[in-house]
Amino acid sequence: MHDGLKPDADGLTQYWFKPKRYGYGATPITWEGWAVTAAAVACVVVLAMVFVAEPASRHAGPDLPGVLIWAALNAAIIGGLLWITRAKTDGEWKWRWGGDE
Repeated sequence: MHDGLKPDADGLTQYWFKPKRYGYGATPITWEGWAVTAAAVACVVVLAMVFVAEPASRHAGPDLPGVLIWAALNAAIIGGLLWITRAKTDGEWKWRWGGDE
């Protein structure tokens, strides 16, 4: 594993994530990785407030079209985050048990 300073395949950019030591997936290792992760979380929270919490605060409950739009937008955000994370990870994603891989 590298510390995030090694260029990736195109030779121009850095890895922003490293594979997790335990489990499946990756974790941020640079400010760009943390920024992308924080932006995705912020978008999910804002969408929940706009499409679910705000209608519920009017005692009308969330409407079905709003919930469907919220779910579709969340799927797009999470899908985009996963795509960026996999593309910018130093190594492959696989299940890990904590070895020296």
